[in-house]
Amino acid sequence: MALEHALLVSLTEHSGSGYELARRFDKSIGFFQSATHQQIYRVLKRMDESGWVDAEVVAQDGRPDKKVYRVSAAGRAELERWIAEPTEPNHLRNELAVKIRAAQHGDIAALTAEVARHRDGHAARLEVYRMIEKRDFPAPDKLSGAALHQYLVLRGGIRVEEGFADWCQEVLDALAQ
Repeated sequence: MALEHALLVSLTEHSGSGYELARRFDKSIGFFQSATHQQIYRVLKRMDESGWVDAEVVAQDGRPDKKVYRVSAAGRAELERWIAEPTEPNHLRNELAVKIRAAQHGDIAALTAEVARHRDGHAARLEVYRMIEKRDFPAPDKLSGAALHQYLVLRGGIRVEEGFADWCQEVLDALAQ
């Protein structure tokens, strides 16, 4: 997925400046697609030059003017094209799994600490996702449209984090025997 498409998705949900997009990105799509604030600004410039977004300059009191971006008709057409395009299934690339496979050649105590660190990281992210689920989607059976789509992506994230946290615990239990 190109960052352009992730930004188009975010802008269809709510227009905003580069700064606002970067902040929103960190709290939503950023869980699935990473980007620095500088990358977001560079890509917004390219999207503007390609006609995928329209930028409106908004004067601010005591601060520099800001550009507020909205998806243009060409951007909506690109988003529609991209959504219809086949996506290859992701293949799991996990450096920790390769380290576990090679455990007999290393320091088991250090590997165990690393697996525990990963488990704790996945558990922490799972906790954040569950908090978002409880806060933003208290009645999932009543969702439709964009809210349902956002919820389904969040559920995917929850399932992935549950799986990784459980797997790490399984590895820890096996290594402790």
